[in-house]
Order: sequence, then C-alpha cells, then structure tokens
Amino acid sequence: MDIQYIETFVLITHVVAAIAIIALVLYQRGRGAEMGTGFGAGASGTVFGSAGSGNFMTRMTTTVAITFFVTSFGLAYFAKLHADDARQVGIPQIESMVPVPAEEGEVPSIEVPVADNEVPSLALPAGSGSDEN
Repeated sequence: MDIQYIETFVLITHVVAAIAIIALVLYQRGRGAEMGTGFGAGASGTVFGSAGSGNFMTRMTTTVAITFFVTSFGLAYFAKLHADDARQVGIPQIESMVPVPAEEGEVPSIEVPVADNEVPSLALPAGSGSDEN
C-alpha cells in the first residue's frame, strides 16, 4: 500500500474526528444545566454530585478525542517524512554575506558613485498645489 493513501486516510479521519468532537461537545448538556430545577425540586444534593458512570455520549466523545490525538501524531509523522525528503532533495539555502574584517580602528565603507544630476532634490515642482494655501 502506498504511503500517500495512508496519509490521505489519516487526514480524512482527522477531519471527521474534529467535526465529530465539535458536534458531540455541543450536543451534550453541562453538569450545571439542571441547576435551577435541582434546587427547586429538593434534590440540591445531586446537582453537584457524582455523575455516575459515563453514558454513551461521554464514552463516544472520549473515543473520538483519542482518535483525534492519534491522527494528530500520525500527521506529524508524515510531515516529518516530507521534511526529510525535502532536505534530501536540496532546497536552495540563503547565504548570508559575511563582512570582510577591517583593520583595527578602520571603519569599512561602501562607495557608491553618484553624479550630481542623479541626486533627487527635495524642491517641489512649480504649480504642485502646495503654494496655493
């Protein structure tokens, strides 16, 4: 089996698990959802008490969350494989320019030949509108 098919399967499973976690968490009711009826009905001791054994929804959420984390590790593994492959291909790297060491006390300078007519002036052209105010 080709590794790309496995990666695609893991990616699809990951996306489905993410959507399922969102749906399951939004569908479930919180522990304090029945707090108002609990105090009025005389059963205030059970409002914050033990929830008992997990029902189907909490077990399903746990299973989907474990699937989400396992597929996350799988996708990280595939990303590492792709990074190693790219490194072996030989991606061009940016070379930094190292300055030439100067004599002690000497400041290196760059001379740029500029003619007098190439230097931009700061004067505005006539009729530009700034003098009219």
